[in-house]
Amino acid sequence: AELNVARLHHDNVVRVVAASTCAPASQDSLGTIIMEYAGRITLHHVIYGTGCLQGKGEDDGGGCGREPLSIAESLGYCSDIVTGLAFLHSQCI
Repeated sequence: AELNVARLHHDNVVRVVAASTCAPASQDSLGTIIMEYAGRITLHHVIYGTGCLQGKGEDDGGGCGREPLSIAESLGYCSDIVTGLAFLHSQCI
């Protein structure tokens, strides 16, 4: 069965392009979700300064040349995450 993902448009939720609960019988899978490309960096990378691609001469101390998040930036991310989760919960997800 196909899932209706059109109703899941929100600025703080990565857009779902398509989703399906159908999977080939040979695969042990619950289905597939295809999401929009969100760029080369994840929220985990931003918070912990990990996993980014480093160029020559850039910081190699694990922080990817980034300063730690300020309290205001941290609270901004938290607010965006809570807003996105509240939206998903309002959609019974």
